[in-house]
Amino acid sequence: MERINNAIGGREVASNSGRVAAVYNPATGEQSAELGLSSAAEVAEAIAVAKAAFPEWRDTPPLKRARMMFKFKELLTANADRIARAISKEHGKTHDDALGEVARGIEVVEYACGIPSLLKGEFARNVGPAIDSYSDRQPLGVVAGITPFNFPAMVPLWMYPISVACGNTFILKPSERDPSAVMVVYELFKEAGFPDGVLNVVHGDKEAVDVLLTHPDVKAVSFVGSTPIAEYVYSTGTAHGKRVQALGGAKNHMIVMPDADMDQAADALMGAGYGSAGERCMAVSVAVPIGEKTADKLVEKLIPRVQALKIGPATDSDAEMGPVVTEQHKRKVLGYIDQGEKEGAELLVDGRGFSLQGYENGYFVGGTLFDRVTKDMTIYKEEIFGPVLSVVRASGYEEALSLINDHEYGNGTAIFTRDGDAARAFADRIEVGMVGINVPIPVPVAYFSFGGWKRSLFGDHSIYGPEGVRFNTRLKTVTTRWPAGIKEGAVYTFPSMD
Repeated sequence: MERINNAIGGREVASNSGRVAAVYNPATGEQSAELGLSSAAEVAEAIAVAKAAFPEWRDTPPLKRARMMFKFKELLTANADRIARAISKEHGKTHDDALGEVARGIEVVEYACGIPSLLKGEFARNVGPAIDSYSDRQPLGVVAGITPFNFPAMVPLWMYPISVACGNTFILKPSERDPSAVMVVYELFKEAGFPDGVLNVVHGDKEAVDVLLTHPDVKAVSFVGSTPIAEYVYSTGTAHGKRVQALGGAKNHMIVMPDADMDQAADALMGAGYGSAGERCMAVSVAVPIGEKTADKLVEKLIPRVQALKIGPATDSDAEMGPVVTEQHKRKVLGYIDQGEKEGAELLVDGRGFSLQGYENGYFVGGTLFDRVTKDMTIYKEEIFGPVLSVVRASGYEEALSLINDHEYGNGTAIFTRDGDAARAFADRIEVGMVGINVPIPVPVAYFSFGGWKRSLFGDHSIYGPEGVRFNTRLKTVTTRWPAGIKEGAVYTFPSMD
């Protein structure tokens, strides 16, 4: 049985805590590896290593850091297929979907390659008599990242490349469910020439997380996961004086206007609702057609598409959707389908009985489609994180807008329409952080930033892009005057630049 260990100070380090977690292949239900769970002392050791590596790394010129990042990007590109296979083996998503995940992670690494320009401050001459002023963005120290199972390669790459490019050292605590992709990427990070201790990986559970949230030498924490955990991470980390960005859950709606192309809208909902088995925080889980005629047309298009979904393991090149990540999560998703039916939603396509020959022990759930879902139903209010799409019929545009704005989550949303006025008004009025106009999954490119509103993001900074640089640095402003410009005598009034 393969044993997955920590990586601290450039070395593979086996945990001696005596606690382990099993890692499974979700397509077969078979255990594929064993993961050592770090003790509090082992996490503290990693923090100490990162702290010791920080001064030299902080003083490394940004151009030199960028050259290592360029090498890292080249290695990631060359090994994308290998990383994708590691993702699929433990997460279950199709190989093409995993390749897409790796590509979006590489984009952020590419953005981090521009760190010499991104860290440039501002300079103003003669802000006062013989007085100059300049600003500088400086690294924080040791930064920690806690990442989810649904994007085991991409989300870590959204965090630590920018953080270390800014001059910080980093502790990564990945998900226990699919840790192998992280370790493949770590090997490439080392091969790119980064010094030992700049990036460290500790595997663990809540015990490890709590050390990262409370240890005084960790200056900032980045988190992606469910809203209850995000809220805990934010409140605990900030209570201990840390800068925290905690990205939480979502319930993403897609409005379909009467003028939309129904085939395009249906295809968009299929990919956004069922891709990666719905295990995406940007998945569209609620379709909101405007008017009964629009709803009837949309549902008519969706039913045969959902029924025809090609579901299988990642080794099947024709598969459009794989299993969910664990047996426990499968039971949770099936429970939501049970609840939706119990509360009166119209179940048009039922994925509960799906079974794949040869993979009967895999964690597969068939594509599921509900119609006539109402906002008081559990399947509408809560994030299911599975291949379940709900159709909520709205009588008009204002009702649809209110549905989205009244929901506790505000991660992503979309509208499908040919009407430019409706699209522009939607983008202006919607209370959601990421908006798509005829784009179902509006994940920003790497040189913008990713983040929701309301209970989808705790903290003031979105992840990656310009906001990522701001989160991983702090501003210092220096005002200078040399002796020749200093007047004699003490000044007791508050300083001005007159």
